[in-house]
Amino acid sequence: MDVINKIRIPSPHPKIKLYLITYLSSGLKVKGYVAIPTWDKQFPGLLYLRGGIKNVGMVRIQRIIQWAAEGMVVVAPFYRGNKGGQGQEDFCGEDREDAFSAFDLMKNMSCVDPHSLHILGFSRGGVMALLTAIERPETSSVVCWNGVSDMVLTYEERIDLRRMMKRVIGGTPNKYPERYKWRTPLFEIKKIKGNVLVIHGEKDEHVSIEHAYRLEEACHLSDVNINTWYYPTFPHHFPASSQRVILAEAAAWMKNISF
Repeated sequence: MDVINKIRIPSPHPKIKLYLITYLSSGLKVKGYVAIPTWDKQFPGLLYLRGGIKNVGMVRIQRIIQWAAEGMVVVAPFYRGNKGGQGQEDFCGEDREDAFSAFDLMKNMSCVDPHSLHILGFSRGGVMALLTAIERPETSSVVCWNGVSDMVLTYEERIDLRRMMKRVIGGTPNKYPERYKWRTPLFEIKKIKGNVLVIHGEKDEHVSIEHAYRLEEACHLSDVNINTWYYPTFPHHFPASSQRVILAEAAAWMKNISF
């Protein structure tokens, strides 16, 4: 999978090159960022999967640079239909292909170590990350940071998102249970070959800690190697100082795992 367009854009870090890319996903032109450290020839790869939908939760350059500064090549898709990309998001439906294609793009970059391929999903990106790890068994590790694991649970908890979910998914969980099951990776966790890390704030008001507990249980039942870092006082967005420390710890954890 090749990049069909790549534009160098200003980077806030002098030793990290930043690009706005366009790549193909199921025939659609999808946009995203790529951040490449320059102090070595090859690095672990990180597929960064954002949360939210449309402009809510859009990829932030500052966050991408933070991960790249830890010594990782970062590929961060915006998902289809965003920032000039073709198509429309459908909340972990067909738009999961945007993550799969971005993973393949990352894996084939000459500056990425093919034995150290990692995925991180934040919030809604948690589902995208798990689905990608299920589809790409060469994934070394997958990190869910305050990540969604059960789409029915999201529908039940997030009354404010129900209208959007019914519109994008096409109905309610009661009417179309198979559509929500297809968007819930818990049923296929056993296909994950890499290591799983769950980072979750127990006071998360957007993605409850129950998502983490269900993922943890599914991994244990399927003999998938899982680590859990729970933070009793943290909400959905961690305090900035703590977030930086935990990010560095998570990057170190990832880089210790390779296939």
